[in-house]
Amino acid sequence: MEIHSGYQAPDLPTMPPDVQPRPPRADAQRNKTHILEVAGEAFAEEGIDVSMDSIAKRAGVGPGTLYRHFPTRDALLAALLETHYANLEQVRTAITAEEHDPGHALQRWIEALGTWMNAYEGLPEPLRAAWSQPSSVLMPTCTSMVEASSVFLEAAQRSGQARAALTGHDIFLAALAIAWAGAASGGADSDARPVLLEVLRSGWALPT
Repeated sequence: MEIHSGYQAPDLPTMPPDVQPRPPRADAQRNKTHILEVAGEAFAEEGIDVSMDSIAKRAGVGPGTLYRHFPTRDALLAALLETHYANLEQVRTAITAEEHDPGHALQRWIEALGTWMNAYEGLPEPLRAAWSQPSSVLMPTCTSMVEASSVFLEAAQRSGQARAALTGHDIFLAALAIAWAGAASGGADSDARPVLLEVLRSGWALPT
């Protein structure tokens, strides 16, 4: 996950050669890849409330196979969000390269973050819920977004364009609230989103 801005999974102890875990069988890996493709299509068409059994049926596998690869809906969501990291990383890189004004860079990042949060209808809610469940498989995803937000925010603070009391956590939660509200009022492209983004900007930006 390239955009994790410092998040690193803890190192695991090295196992002796004779007990190294076996790589997944080719057919098991094919099943997992196929399930992810089908789940992505199902979530895009019906939102994240589509049932796990429905996904298994669409994928042509038994529920046991689905749950063996993805024990929970959040585990499936976390795996699917991996496919969106590359696009978000490209946007983050472009913002960093193109924007020499830290305030403009922060605003563009907030907009990109909101687009990512609406990758699937209903996604903002499990992202919000992850904050109250530290063991959630979505928590590393949220943490990485907070860390990336902090980078943009702190640059704007150093330049005197953003309020000093704010944190990357504040920016993440505000963007999440806008993503939820925008989706609830008609989808990610609804008229409410730009209005709410401007309201948020008035909250983080210092008067010029």
